[in-house]
Amino acid sequence: MIVRRLRAFGAFWYDFVVGDDWLVALGVLIALAITYLLAHGTTMAAWWLLPAALVVLLPVSVRRVVRPRR
Repeated sequence: MIVRRLRAFGAFWYDFVVGDDWLVALGVLIALAITYLLAHGTTMAAWWLLPAALVVLLPVSVRRVVRPRR
């Protein structure tokens, strides 16, 4: 009973975070990690990295969806 609920909980969060495009989820995770490293390892402002990642990842995701499959 508990294992089934834990599995359902994990499946929900996997579907919520990863969704249909694992590449975007991985890109966001990498962007968050680099932002953290820049914010805590240097004196450089790191706020710009996440919007820049969005500008790159969103068109990549849309192109993967609308591109015809061969």
